[in-house]
Amino acid sequence: MTRRLLQRQIMPVDRDADVLPLYVDPEGAALDADKYEVGSNRQAQQLNVAQMRQGVRSGVSVHPDQIRSRTALRVPASDRLSFGTYFNAFPASYWRRWSVVSEVRLTVTVTGPDATVIVYKSMARGNSQRVGAETSESDGSSTFSFDLSLKPFVDGGWYWYDVVAGEQDVVVESAEWTAEVSEDRSAHGTVDIGITTMNRPDFCADLLTQLGEDEVLRPYLDTVFVVEQGTDKVVDSDRFAKAESALGSTLRVIEQANLGGSGGYARGQLESVTKATADYFMCMDDDVVCEPEGVVRAVTFADLARRPTIVGGHMFNLYARSRLHSFGEIVQPWRFWWESAPGVFGDWDFSSRNLRSTRWLHQRIDVDFNGWFMCLIPRRVLEDVGLSLPLFIKWDDSEFGLRAKEAGYPTVTFPGAAVWHIPWTDKNDALDWQAYFHVRNRFVAALLHSRYARGGRMVREDLNHTIAQLVSMQYSTVEIRHMALRDVLAGPEGLHDLLPTRLAEVNAHRKQFTDARLQSDPDAFAAVRREKPPRKGRDITRVPGRLSTLVTAGLAPLRQLKPVRSMSRSNPEVEIRAMDAKWYRLAAFDSAVVSMNDGTSAALYQRDPEHFRRLVNETVGLHRRLLQEWPDLAERYRAALPEITGPEAWRRTFEETSPASRRGSR
Repeated sequence: MTRRLLQRQIMPVDRDADVLPLYVDPEGAALDADKYEVGSNRQAQQLNVAQMRQGVRSGVSVHPDQIRSRTALRVPASDRLSFGTYFNAFPASYWRRWSVVSEVRLTVTVTGPDATVIVYKSMARGNSQRVGAETSESDGSSTFSFDLSLKPFVDGGWYWYDVVAGEQDVVVESAEWTAEVSEDRSAHGTVDIGITTMNRPDFCADLLTQLGEDEVLRPYLDTVFVVEQGTDKVVDSDRFAKAESALGSTLRVIEQANLGGSGGYARGQLESVTKATADYFMCMDDDVVCEPEGVVRAVTFADLARRPTIVGGHMFNLYARSRLHSFGEIVQPWRFWWESAPGVFGDWDFSSRNLRSTRWLHQRIDVDFNGWFMCLIPRRVLEDVGLSLPLFIKWDDSEFGLRAKEAGYPTVTFPGAAVWHIPWTDKNDALDWQAYFHVRNRFVAALLHSRYARGGRMVREDLNHTIAQLVSMQYSTVEIRHMALRDVLAGPEGLHDLLPTRLAEVNAHRKQFTDARLQSDPDAFAAVRREKPPRKGRDITRVPGRLSTLVTAGLAPLRQLKPVRSMSRSNPEVEIRAMDAKWYRLAAFDSAVVSMNDGTSAALYQRDPEHFRRLVNETVGLHRRLLQEWPDLAERYRAALPEITGPEAWRRTFEETSPASRRGSR
């Protein structure tokens, strides 16, 4: 047996005050109410959620000057700081459930007199218990060790430690969580990182530099693949020289045609499996800021997992850096739609309510998949279940997680491994060209993995979404949704062939319609005019009640068949902000200028009864075909899966789409 480091105390690389709550916490704990105390009353539940979101901050803070190094922090005299935080608490329940580790040792080194180290644990309900404590007696360095069992963490729970200073400042020099492991698990594995990039040269170059300059991470890196699919290339960035110097021979840039995220990640996966020198392949987006320690922790956890395990990281908001997107995601089987796992609160702000005060964060969250913004996949899994599906974008990561799960390889979204990513909340990819890929790929994934007859609720739900977009005058989106369904019905054989061409075809088709022609100039549209003012001057942005919404749902499709008001052809009837562009609001107008979620542009929506009538008939017909043909389609897709995700199919695709003037690898 040998002792191996599992996790160490870290401080933020850039000393950014916005991320400090993820590393160290000066606040006390104020645990929220238990769900069984709140009960089933909806109003009580809503009130409890509102109270949780309000936070418990008292105003005390940690100053960046307290950070002494990557691993050391100064605690001012008489202060108490907790390391029960996202990056420094120990996720005991995940190690208990998924790893071979049964006991850990916490070793804390402090400098200064009268420094008290107190160790705590929590249970799945969030209640904390004091485990042990030690106090330093001299002005010099003192080291304390605590042997801690993982046995009580079946359902959830963490370990962490607080440090209390006496009458003088003290420095927490380091803290390490270690475990005894067998000799065959003593050495760490290595990882190939695959980054798919398109026209984000500076962002990508900065990420490469960050990976290359971290001395702790470097021994874990085998190769960093950059799959370049854009025209504004990372090698042409002013920052690339620094990245290349930091990574040296570890870096490999591969240029290929734009085959989307799935094509980019599949290229990295293929290269990694072919050279077979790394134990793992990690997918990582090009527009992230990485916590390099998270990569080390993901590799360490995978090394010590009971069986080959996909280890995913969390995603924090790049523009609000203490906010977590989701603590774990599943594919809801009846709807076959991705969502946060049961009990998880999305967009959680750790600067508002800390880990120790948030009961739900102490449950172990089990997932179906992890997004490929940061996801570690054992090479053995790729060799066994295949590479990414040729989907261009959307559903490639979730489908792969389901496929691996069915083959016996779990996914763990692992606390303490994370990146900061541009938030998806600033986009509305259900309306632009991405809608095609959302629809097509969701149905492909459901045909492969849904355990319900004819996909459960998803055909009906997709029909409802399409009708809602029709009454919203979003004809371009409905047109490409139909294109997606026709491609699903055509079967799996053409998926590889569509990779290099479908995006251009989708964009060309949707640009025929005014709702897809975005204008950044506010004067590009005629002035707003209406034949009749709003009834009683009513505010159109108010949120309707349930009964009003149901009535609108019944009447809105019928209204679409009425003749349009003549003035609506020359002048939009209303301007509607992106946040208010709901179907039940848009359905009341014959034309509208609607802004986009990113705030950069707007489009003109115009009601067209004839177009509406034709699209309704197509919508009903396509969904009827899906229900009728589902069993045969599912059989075809499942039979074709090994071939279309295999290395040979992907190798042919890369060869056939390679530019004539291919520069090859750098």
